[in-house]
Amino acid sequence: MTDTVQDLIASGAALVVGLALGWAVHSAYARRKRAREQAFFGLPDGSECVLVTHRDSTSAHWSIPRHDALALFGIAAVVENCGAHAEVAPHDTGLQGFGARTEFCVGDPTAHRRLGAHMGNLLPGVAVHQGDETQERGSFTIGGTEYRPEPGAVEYVLLARLTAGESGRPVFLAAGQRPVTHRAAIRHLVRNRARFARKYGAQGSFCLLLKVVNSQAYGPDVVEVVADVTKAATSAPGRSRAAHKSD
Repeated sequence: MTDTVQDLIASGAALVVGLALGWAVHSAYARRKRAREQAFFGLPDGSECVLVTHRDSTSAHWSIPRHDALALFGIAAVVENCGAHAEVAPHDTGLQGFGARTEFCVGDPTAHRRLGAHMGNLLPGVAVHQGDETQERGSFTIGGTEYRPEPGAVEYVLLARLTAGESGRPVFLAAGQRPVTHRAAIRHLVRNRARFARKYGAQGSFCLLLKVVNSQAYGPDVVEVVADVTKAATSAPGRSRAAHKSD
């Protein structure tokens, strides 16, 4: 066997070994990334979750508003990637308490019963106004600051991940001032899920205030993070003011 043939065989063997190692490293990375996302969403293989949304008030039949439906499609892709199964449920259907399975609750908190209940129990520091002569319907007040919608120009949405103890599955809330904001919040969650999974892991909670800019022209595409309002949102208003005073 000539030196040239031996060199070719050695090079081929090295290439095969390199490809095998590269595939193994890539596979291990993909498995770790998937496991991290499964833990963040509380969706191990074969698990179940529930997607809770509005009924479309303009339809005589049980249907979902367009932007909410598109938001649910984004969630469905994540659920499928995690190897889990999803059930869609209307907001006014009696469901079990949260924590037994992962829940995605999407909608307008002034009209979405399940979402309104979650916010009252889990985000007591957020006031959502029903609307009157002095306040715009859907305005948020968080930590003493009011966030009013300017339809089509500036609208706000809360994106939250909350847990009930170490063994409980998380509930994800997308509570917005207009349907387009719900979709924007879910898109932000899906696009940044790897970063969120690294940062918060399996038990971390957060509540972000997002601003959707010029939805009349750009739809749900232009989203800015206004602030991490977790501390203010999860504290009762009286406690929050007292803590602020003591500082």
